Amino acid sequence: MPDLYDRAQEREQANTVAAQRAHAERQTPEPQQQRVAGQVLCIDCDEPVEPRRLEAKPNAARCIHCQTTWERRNGN
Repeated sequence: MPDLYDRAQEREQANTVAAQRAHAERQTPEPQQQRVAGQVLCIDCDEPVEPRRLEAKPNAARCIHCQTTWERRNGN
């Protein structure tokens, strides 16, 4: 019979899985990158996406400024 510790671990695991699923359902898929001459351009402002941003998120389609603006507008 599971003890209190075992039940707490099981509950914590169930809560973690539920939170991960809820988070995944709220996420919108990343739009397709706009590539011109081997460079990724922001899909909103057409400026090059910063190399540091692409290092952190290789599939980024927006520059940091436009992504921040998009997230504020869309409540993310």
